[in-house]
Amino acid sequence: MPELPEVETIRRQLEPRLVGRRIVEATGHPSEKFLPAQSAAGTTVGGVARRGKYLIVALSDGRELVVHLGMTGRLQFAAAEVPSDHYVRAWWGLDDGSVLELHDVRRFGRVRVVPAGCYGTIPTLARLGPEPLGEEFSAAGLWSALRASTRKVKTQLLSQRPVAGLGNIYADEALWRSGINPAKRRITRTEAVSLHAAIGDVLEQAISHGGTTFRDYRTLMGSGGDNLAHLDCYGRRGEPCRRCGAELRSRVLDARNTTYCPACQR
Repeated sequence: MPELPEVETIRRQLEPRLVGRRIVEATGHPSEKFLPAQSAAGTTVGGVARRGKYLIVALSDGRELVVHLGMTGRLQFAAAEVPSDHYVRAWWGLDDGSVLELHDVRRFGRVRVVPAGCYGTIPTLARLGPEPLGEEFSAAGLWSALRASTRKVKTQLLSQRPVAGLGNIYADEALWRSGINPAKRRITRTEAVSLHAAIGDVLEQAISHGGTTFRDYRTLMGSGGDNLAHLDCYGRRGEPCRRCGAELRSRVLDARNTTYCPACQR
């Protein structure tokens, strides 16, 4: 599933193409997950933002077009109003003749159009924790949020409540960098400071490389992200730890495969 760096990469590419453009026509797959796309027709795009793993497009009538890519979703521009293939679940025709398509093989993505800032119908968006690259995200706040539960620290990070936007890839990376075992249920203030810094570092690094592509993720231009070669932990089971040389291991924690160093992350 695209995580914060992948969605932020798409947002940055999408913004100059969309802002100021009028949506002259729109349609969606006849399911409640995608059909709301059509109600954006007749509006002008005022901005493109991101919250966690959600794209939020400001519309001129005071509403927002909210897009979640799910596991296999990707956005792409096409030149004609005929969908490029049968995996296009929604599309928006713009006043410059281009068409923005939401391509989603497995249909785990979703589209909503809501009054600006009103996310009651999107509870996962409404309950998101602070943005990890924003000023509201602090080491003290992270420590306080993690102390509020006895669940494993990685599970808490994936819940999106202590901080928004982390998924399996960047949770593993941040925990490795901070030397915290993902199965720990309590961390110290000092560990919270290290984890806070590591989260920002791994996300900024991934954004600078256009995100991480293993299989499905593509940028708006159709290319894959280049961050795979820069991962230190995730997906490297059996390889030597780049910090201490021990063999990286993996285990399943609360149904999520997790890679860690048994020496560095005791």
